[in-house]
Amino acid sequence: MIVAGVGCRHGTSAEEIERVVLKALATFKVARASLDAIATETAKAEEPGVAEAARRLAVRLIACATSDLERVADAVLSPSSLVLEAKGVPSIAEASAMVVAGRNARLLGARVATAGATCAIAVGDGP
Repeated sequence: MIVAGVGCRHGTSAEEIERVVLKALATFKVARASLDAIATETAKAEEPGVAEAARRLAVRLIACATSDLERVADAVLSPSSLVLEAKGVPSIAEASAMVVAGRNARLLGARVATAGATCAIAVGDGP
């Protein structure tokens, strides 16, 4: 299972979310057609831009509770003090990608960023 974990500022457009996902896929040389899902923290999953980007990319949008993100907190590659302060976890993009990728999940590298969003790619055996 290949998952794009996404973090973003409130009000980030679908174009920006789609741009960061495609940038991350290109960075890690993952074919766009191989993407199975976009994952993010529960409140971020309610952002219209995130939902629209998932629709445009024709993948499922999966919301992760912060308690699930906490379980993989030690495995994130680029913790964010801003996310830690706001959400109580060190990562949204990297952690949500790993949670949804499931068993044997691993990040392909540190998150990539655009002006308003971040994306990390994880691969795993699924739930």
